[in-house]
Amino acid sequence: MCEKSTTFPMSDANKPWIEKYRPRTIDDVAAQEHTTRVLKKQLGNANLPHMLFYGPPGTGKTSTILALSRQLFGHELVKSRVLELNASDERGISVVRDKIKNFAKQAPKASTSASIPAYKIIILDEADSMTQDAQSALRRTMETYSKSTRFCLVCNYVTRIIEPVASRCSKFRFKPLDEVDTRARLEHIAREEHIEYEDGVIDNLISTTHGDLRQAITFLQSATRLHQATNTKITPDTITEIAGTIPQNVIDSILSVCSNRKNFKEVQTTLKQVHLSGYASAQVLAQLHDKIIESASISDTSKAKSVLAIAEADKALTDGADDELQLLNLAMRLQMALNGVA
Repeated sequence: MCEKSTTFPMSDANKPWIEKYRPRTIDDVAAQEHTTRVLKKQLGNANLPHMLFYGPPGTGKTSTILALSRQLFGHELVKSRVLELNASDERGISVVRDKIKNFAKQAPKASTSASIPAYKIIILDEADSMTQDAQSALRRTMETYSKSTRFCLVCNYVTRIIEPVASRCSKFRFKPLDEVDTRARLEHIAREEHIEYEDGVIDNLISTTHGDLRQAITFLQSATRLHQATNTKITPDTITEIAGTIPQNVIDSILSVCSNRKNFKEVQTTLKQVHLSGYASAQVLAQLHDKIIESASISDTSKAKSVLAIAEADKALTDGADDELQLLNLAMRLQMALNGVA
C-alpha cells in the first residue's frame, strides 16, 4: 500500500527573494517607465496586441508580463488563462504543435466579470532560443488563434527572432536598471529582511551586477545566509567573493606593473600570483577592460591599443590557448601601449 504524498506551499521565509519580491502589479515594476505607461493603458483593453519584450537579463521582462496577467485576469483565472513556457528548455517545433497549439485553441474559461478580457495569454520566455522551424510554426499559430489568444515573447536578443514573428508584435525594450533604482530596491529588501551590512555593500552589488537586479538580489540573499551563521555584518568583500569578481586591488596591481615600465620578472611574478589565486582569466580581461576604459589618466590612443590587445587575448583563450601565457603576453602588450611604445 503506497502512501499519498503531500506537498506543502513554500513559506515566505523559504522563498528565493527574487520570487518573494517579484512585482505584483505594473506599478511595482522598477525603472521601465515607458513600457509600464503603455501597458497600463492596455489594462482592460480587449485589443491587447501580441508583445515582444527584449533587453538584458534581470531587467523585469518576465515579471512585467506576469504582473500584467495578474491584473488582467485576477488570481482566480490567471492559472487557466495564462500558459508560461521556457523556450530554452522546450524550443522545438513539437512544442509549438502540441503544447502551444492545444492551449491556444481552447475556448477561454468564462468569467462573471465584464472587465476581464475574453482572451488567453501565452508567455514564451527566452524565445530567442527557439529554432527557426519552431518560430515559423509559431507565426502560423499566432495568425490562426489571434482572436482568442495573445502571445508575449520574452528574449535577450531581439535579432534572433525571425522577422515574420517580430513584425506581428508590439516591441518593448527593457533597459538595464540605473544605480538609483537598483539602490532603492536593494535597500527596501534589506529593510524588510532586517539585514545588517557595512558601508560599500550596496555599491559593490550595483557595480558587480551592471543593472541586473535579479542577480543583485540573489547575491544579497546568498551573502545574508552566509553571515547569519556567524551573526556578523555583510562586508563588501563577501559580495566580491560571491559574485566571482576579482578584488580591485588585484586589477590595480596588474595595471601598475604594466604602467610603470617594470621589468619582465616583476610582471611575471605579479601574474603568476594572479594565476595561482585561481582567478578566471576571462574575468581578469573583463575587469582590466573596464578599468582602462574608465581611466581618465590614459590617453585615447593607449586605450585603443590596450582594448585591441585584450580582445585578441580573449579570442586566443576562447580558442583554447594557455591562460598563464596569454595573460603574460597581454601584460607585455599593455606595457607597450600604456607607455607609448609603438
